[in-house]
Amino acid sequence: MDARAAEAEEHRPENWPLGRLLGAASRAVERAWADALEARGLTHAGLIVLHLLELGFDSQSDLARMAQVEPQTMSGTVDRLVREGLVTRTPDPADRRRHVLAITPEGRTAFAGVRGLEDEVFPDVGDPAALRAALVQIVSARS
Repeated sequence: MDARAAEAEEHRPENWPLGRLLGAASRAVERAWADALEARGLTHAGLIVLHLLELGFDSQSDLARMAQVEPQTMSGTVDRLVREGLVTRTPDPADRRRHVLAITPEGRTAFAGVRGLEDEVFPDVGDPAALRAALVQIVSARS
């Protein structure tokens, strides 16, 4: 094998170090995911909020804690979702300092519109359960 062929072989993804491969895969998936969500009028952060509201969380501080973001970051995301009519923010009658968040019918429709989107966006892998388990293990090790 000549030097050019060896260099070309070295640059094939199959031969990359695992860190480079994970980083490249992460960026590719993130771009595809963001584009698919944008086409449906959502952002990744907005999707997280809608999901957490569907699960029953209703305070901005709980949403920030569950999403592992700063309260100011969550505030901006919620503000945008309120402006777009996907979420409501009303004063809590039991605590004047707190606002209760709720998903609107439009928010439910938007959230329902992305169910199954992973199957459209992400490439088919041989063993999705094993991939999920490996990714959970990687993410959990850094928590």
